[in-house]
Amino acid sequence: MYFKKIEDLRIDNDLSQLQVADQLGIQREVYRRYEKGTRTIPIDLLIKLADFYNTSLDYLVGRTNKKSPY
Repeated sequence: MYFKKIEDLRIDNDLSQLQVADQLGIQREVYRRYEKGTRTIPIDLLIKLADFYNTSLDYLVGRTNKKSPY
């Protein structure tokens, strides 16, 4: 599911939850819940994350294992 992928991408990029939350314009606690899967992430934030990490929505939601965007 996307929550594991966004956590892995954040760690791979040596970023804190606060840094990613700031990039998205949300509170760290809200972002933490997205990563833990206890809160559903809105599509507009998934799009921002895909752009931020230069990957595709399909990768984030598990439809492909290729990180690179189309």
